[in-house]
Amino acid sequence: NMNFLSGIWWSLPLVLVWTTPPPVTSSWWYMGAVGSSRVMCDNVPGLVSRQRQLCRRHPEAMLSIGRGVAAWTAECQHQFRRHRWDCNALERGQRLLGRVLLRSSRESAFVHAISSAGVVFAITRACSQGELKSCSCDPKKQGSAKDSKGHFDWGGCSDNIDYGLRFARAFVDAKERRGKDARALMNLHNNRAGRKAVKRFVTQECKCHGVSGSCTLRTCWLAMADLRRTGDYLWKKYNGAIQVVMTQDGTGFTVANKRFKKPTKNDLVYFESSPDYCIRDRDVGSLGTAGRVCNQSSRGMDSCEVMCCGRGYDTSRVSRMTKCECKFHWCCAVHCQDCLEVVDIHTCKAPKSAAWISRT
Repeated sequence: NMNFLSGIWWSLPLVLVWTTPPPVTSSWWYMGAVGSSRVMCDNVPGLVSRQRQLCRRHPEAMLSIGRGVAAWTAECQHQFRRHRWDCNALERGQRLLGRVLLRSSRESAFVHAISSAGVVFAITRACSQGELKSCSCDPKKQGSAKDSKGHFDWGGCSDNIDYGLRFARAFVDAKERRGKDARALMNLHNNRAGRKAVKRFVTQECKCHGVSGSCTLRTCWLAMADLRRTGDYLWKKYNGAIQVVMTQDGTGFTVANKRFKKPTKNDLVYFESSPDYCIRDRDVGSLGTAGRVCNQSSRGMDSCEVMCCGRGYDTSRVSRMTKCECKFHWCCAVHCQDCLEVVDIHTCKAPKSAAWISRT
């Protein structure tokens, strides 16, 4: 059954942009995908040989990757919600995210990093939940150990982050490892930065045992943070991304401006400046900002002046129901009233010609 994969477009950052995800509990997965993994994997467009091999060997992991795509896409849209480019992948079937990724811009760097992180997160979570045959909880976290607070026993289910990192590296990087050009090196660097960001927020959690919680015995495990933590971290890296150029021997890159520091493995790197994303431009993957809601009182990127690119904005007065006069009632209830609120909504004006611009 190809319903799952027909709703996926395998795009440049790795993997896919999920357009019509199937329900997680669909039985087709086991009947169609696992039972005919070779047929399924051979019919997925855009996979390179190494990815097809991994797909055939781990068909059940493809559903987890699909969840990861949904998660990283939502996270990307959250991080860019106040910017001219808001990480929207589709509009009436136009796959604009792929156009963005054809450029070597900051946005492309962020998408490669967050998509790679999303695969690590999804595979690791699937391991812990027993959804994959090839992995489970971290097998190394067994027996007794010691930290700054004393001795403890490993217990529960530690997230198998090392497996998630290895699988994501093998699957996501496979497409880039075929080439040795500048774009491949840039993408590999940003893919790795995304994976490292997930591991950065793996923490040790513990539960105390003993009389009245005296903590005479501790049981601990390793747990990933929510993907939002990784997204917030990569957002900061996006804002501090470093422009680079290829070295003369073509084996790496160095900073484009010698006044800036050399990028570390945690930094995002890019080659070319971003377009302004003010107008609808199919070539750069821009929907433009016409109709976007802006903040009249802000001085940031979501301000009407910046978001609307100097074109001005329209104001409409709308009524909406909100919860108000909320009161806490003992023990455990909050009672609110419904209030009618009238607010002004500001939206960016369209340019004189709002049609698609295409330079091809």
